[in-house]
Amino acid sequence: MNKQILLVNRPVGLPKDSDWKLNKAEIPELQEGEILIEQDYLSLDPAMRGWMRDVRSYIPPVGLGEVMRAGTLGRVLKVNNNPKFKVGDIVTGIGGVQQFTVTNGKGYLKIESAQRPLTEYLGTLGMPGMTAYFGILEVGELKDGEVVVVSGAAGAVGSVVGQIAKIKGCKVIGIAGGKDKCDYVVNELGFDACIDYKNDNVAAGLKEHCPKGMDVYFDNVGGDILDACLARISMHARIVICGAISQYNNETPVKGPSNYMSLLVNRGTMRGMVVFDYAARYHEARVQMEQWLNEGKMKSKEDVYEGIENFNETLHRLFNGDKNGKLILKVSE
Repeated sequence: MNKQILLVNRPVGLPKDSDWKLNKAEIPELQEGEILIEQDYLSLDPAMRGWMRDVRSYIPPVGLGEVMRAGTLGRVLKVNNNPKFKVGDIVTGIGGVQQFTVTNGKGYLKIESAQRPLTEYLGTLGMPGMTAYFGILEVGELKDGEVVVVSGAAGAVGSVVGQIAKIKGCKVIGIAGGKDKCDYVVNELGFDACIDYKNDNVAAGLKEHCPKGMDVYFDNVGGDILDACLARISMHARIVICGAISQYNNETPVKGPSNYMSLLVNRGTMRGMVVFDYAARYHEARVQMEQWLNEGKMKSKEDVYEGIENFNETLHRLFNGDKNGKLILKVSE
């Protein structure tokens, strides 16, 4: 039997246990061209909160009664005449919050020769890492020696963004919640400074660490922090809108930036990015970041919890900050 987590209600605010159903379903027989994957790990990402909403977005919402969408890593157990896969292949894709998935393999990537711990292929070498890589280099149009500010700096995306910027010779300022996370960002990841938004004044911190402004702001949180950064941008600055985790569980309308006129004054640009737009180039990013990890130029950190039954409790760690690095749920029987 296949344990699954189904979305049964549209959450209001933080998702509640009653918004989900733990379901047990039989594994269907494979049709021509299909494969059966046993999923070892599930990726928990802030974007999942948006997928629960029945609103127009870059991807259709998860339907009520459907398996919750999630990035996954697992192993191929059976193949029915699909030449792209064989039994034993390690694959990543969007397999959903369940123990097993049946698919024709479209959108799945094989980990041909895993040089790193498997959990890294859901973090730095997975969707968060791809988001960081293309977000800062392509959308942010990063140039050597620039001043970069990253919110959510201790998270799965922000931590990689900052490390890439350091590799490119930039001055990097992180914004994170709590002394421990700020210490991690500076002492382990090599950021030049980190502003503790829970205990420090963000605007004052930006003025101190970016006295001449910032060239790139990579935004993972939105809200007041986005507003504070808009006030400190340099001429021709680029702002990458990757996420707005501070707004995802709002029960009131999303708070937009009041300092947007700074874009006009400084001839800045603010551009959204969705990682799926770069799917054809994931291999390029993965090869480069594997190299950086193997050379010790980059670090990866995963926070792994266990048990599909604990999905909602673990999901909450995305929003209350009770995690370190990339949040992953290990699927256990």
